[in-house]
Amino acid sequence: MRRVWVVMLTAMVTLSAPGTTVTAQAGGRGGRVASSPIVAADQATRSVYVLDAKRAQWDAGSNGAGVLWSWSADGNDDLADLDPDSSWANPSEAKFRELGGRRYLLATASGGLAAVIGYPGRSVYWAADTGKGNAHSIELLPDGNVAVAASTGGYLRLYAASLGSRATEHVQVPLPGAHGVHWDPRTRLLWALGSRELVALRVGGSPEDPSLTVVHRRALPTRNGHDLAPVLTRPGRLWVTTASAVYQYSTTEQAFVSYPQQSRISGPDVKSIGDEPRTGQVLVARPERGHACSWCTSTLTLYRPDGTRTLLHGGMYKARWWTAGRG
Repeated sequence: MRRVWVVMLTAMVTLSAPGTTVTAQAGGRGGRVASSPIVAADQATRSVYVLDAKRAQWDAGSNGAGVLWSWSADGNDDLADLDPDSSWANPSEAKFRELGGRRYLLATASGGLAAVIGYPGRSVYWAADTGKGNAHSIELLPDGNVAVAASTGGYLRLYAASLGSRATEHVQVPLPGAHGVHWDPRTRLLWALGSRELVALRVGGSPEDPSLTVVHRRALPTRNGHDLAPVLTRPGRLWVTTASAVYQYSTTEQAFVSYPQQSRISGPDVKSIGDEPRTGQVLVARPERGHACSWCTSTLTLYRPDGTRTLLHGGMYKARWWTAGRG
């Protein structure tokens, strides 16, 4: 049976209203405009944080400075059956999505956990232990189903999450080095990023019994694809990162295209990237030299205008603007 869409909102955040915007300065705009908070998957504390983008420094410790909301699978009774001690190891993704008038955190961890969590109430819409394939990204589709990309598993899965909160029925297509997944409402295709190619898939069948068909493939300019995200200020484009560069891909031209300040923004080992839809500011997470975790960082980089944001004692892997925009 189709899942009944009910999310009980509990544990309301009182640090600030849990909206999706804060006020931030946009360079060259001649005033202050609305800007989104930042969401980060932090491996140092095994938590996801929604952070006040106005602040240059955050503290997830006792004073919680700059932390607007947080979530972790650890100690969560609703997820105890999925063994979060193991499956929630190394949080690898955090996204904000809206569906049916409700808001959700999407999260994965390299240990295998994939989850869609109600925001701000933290109720579990859907969660599964996807196994040891290194779940690396997640997407919520308009029909309530959930896609998961797993890098060492080399697959993209589409779970029939609309069937229930622990539904494990899924369809799977091979994608070596699968690292990113994004539903594009303009093309109505599910885009996925592997180590050597960007692919687009058409979702068919029914929500209870979905199918996936690859309809487009594009070889990457360089190897080891990592992050895939919409360019929110240029609908019809996707951010694509590899081990050595940051690109934009035009879904209409079916080609990689140039973008503003590419020579400054592009670089190696970018774990996540995105532009804020109101200000155009670009947020980048890349590993910090000398960090105890070789793929983590305590400091995020901003472009247009330039800046940094630091999570004290943090070990962030990916960070994104806390916006439900899909491009």
